[in-house]
Amino acid sequence: MRIEVLTIFPEIFDSPIKSSLLGKARDAGLLEINVSDIRDFSTDKHRTVDDTPFGGGAGMVMKAEPIDRALQQIRENLTDPRLLLTSASGKKFDQKMANELSREESIIIICGRYKGVDERILELHPIEEVSIGDYVLSGGEAAALVMIEAVARLVPGYMGKIEAGEDDAFAWGILGFPNYTHPQEYKGLKVPDVLVSGHHAKIERYRRYSALKKTLQNRPELLETIELSDIDKKLLDEIKK
Repeated sequence: MRIEVLTIFPEIFDSPIKSSLLGKARDAGLLEINVSDIRDFSTDKHRTVDDTPFGGGAGMVMKAEPIDRALQQIRENLTDPRLLLTSASGKKFDQKMANELSREESIIIICGRYKGVDERILELHPIEEVSIGDYVLSGGEAAALVMIEAVARLVPGYMGKIEAGEDDAFAWGILGFPNYTHPQEYKGLKVPDVLVSGHHAKIERYRRYSALKKTLQNRPELLETIELSDIDKKLLDEIKK
């Protein structure tokens, strides 16, 4: 998989994409991540990438020309890449979208800044605006890193053992279950007996019960978006009693 990033602060990506599993995946050839400086596609001596908005108002707007040039150059070497723009006005990035993107051969992420980008860039290219949440950041670089991490870990081979990602929060469409490790008792708090019982069916039931309980407490709206099995419904009835 190939991920191209367009930003005016490429240095923000230096450490994250070279560290931990992302770095190992790149070294192993599972991922190719390239970061381009939008300023390199500006044509004036000041490397200008923003200007004041027509109609007045505070703040600056990212110019269309440098982004357009960057996209034209990068897209020449890619076959139908998915184009994304980090934007507070975009559709919400979630696990479903991460799954979709992980199946793409290539994606290009444009990191928004200031008040946003000149709207004409969205008319020139099939760009999807994407938001990681209902809040505003100073720039889209942090959002881009979130998206890269979420997508990359779904690439086959990235996690080592594929099972490592199958029990993640949202992998089932709900929140994850509680996890415990050694020691078995710490400051009077013990690991639930069922988890050390060796009874796999009971462990699976406990984990599903715990995940449903946590989802009901913290993100009840998620339960309305998934298809609940008969067992799930029985577990929820137990939880609600």
